[in-house]
Amino acid sequence: MSRVYNFSAGPAAVPVEVLERAKNEMLDWNGSGMSVMEMSHRGKEFVSIAEKAEADVRELMAIPDNYKVLFLQGGATTQFSMVPMNLLAGKNKACYVNTGAWSKKAIKEAKIHCDVTLSASSESDNFMSIPAINSWDIDQDAAYLHYTSNETIGGVEFQDVPDVGDLNLVSDMSSNILSREIDVSKFAVIYAGGQKNMGPSGIALTIVRDDLIGKAQVGSPSMMDYKNHADAGSMFNTPATYSWYLMGLVFEWIKENGGVAAIEARNVRKAQKLYAAIDASDFYANPVEVASRSRMNVPFTLANSELDAAFLSDAKDAGLVTLKGHRSVGGMRASIYNAMPEEGIDALISMMAEFERTKA
Repeated sequence: MSRVYNFSAGPAAVPVEVLERAKNEMLDWNGSGMSVMEMSHRGKEFVSIAEKAEADVRELMAIPDNYKVLFLQGGATTQFSMVPMNLLAGKNKACYVNTGAWSKKAIKEAKIHCDVTLSASSESDNFMSIPAINSWDIDQDAAYLHYTSNETIGGVEFQDVPDVGDLNLVSDMSSNILSREIDVSKFAVIYAGGQKNMGPSGIALTIVRDDLIGKAQVGSPSMMDYKNHADAGSMFNTPATYSWYLMGLVFEWIKENGGVAAIEARNVRKAQKLYAAIDASDFYANPVEVASRSRMNVPFTLANSELDAAFLSDAKDAGLVTLKGHRSVGGMRASIYNAMPEEGIDALISMMAEFERTKA
């Protein structure tokens, strides 16, 4: 069976080169006679894998020396709780920006631990835009401000890092990390689940500024304290070793393909192509404010929703899968993360044009 173009929002497509390498190393990693998934996380073989993955992501993101890089379990959802538990540091309020489903989940968890100031929200327009920064209510006495840099369901994305003054800035970058260049030094914490732009599920990358470590709330479970993980090199307990290994292979793939700058340029081309095709048609539409459109997740609707099932069927026949929109919004959604090649975008655009020609 030939490979399809997988537009899944996550777990998402993994670069073919990464899968091929993992296949070749499955039974014997680097002459060790073992698969990576069989290795002790304390053994020198896996320690070398872990150290290289950290070094590569530090290089790719230009992470300053005064930040810890943690490879943690529980995905981004566990970070929804770990952030307030570690960053409140005696304060009882934090600022949050609500731009969609994942922001709302983070806010819900934060409310368990502190008072939440809703600095901005685009719920009034059904999360079809990013609120203008000059309209935000930013409480400088809060412990931090949290925002979700890209919302996979609604398809909105921050195009710039918001300026929040001296307030600690925290971002959930699960769906656009390593897709564009950012200045890590502007952040207190960055976290991201692995299963969109970094490979497999089961692991989260968390980048924490040193001065914020060691301040967990009294009574916090040991597994929820950044200091324990930082002190143990992300091996406070047995980590998700195979996911960590695969993530490292993705980092190598990004480096081999020109680094984040080159990946970003390709992502811009991919998104521009797809949005241009949608905008040029009366048959398809994208509801998101143009300035807030995501490069990673492109939702679109058909003029006649009764044709949705036929569209998905024809797309599958053309080798284009998982294009159905999230159940909460309907329509279609093309998730075009780093691993989606430009050829996949071209194939989707061609199929859309043919479907319009025969159905309009």
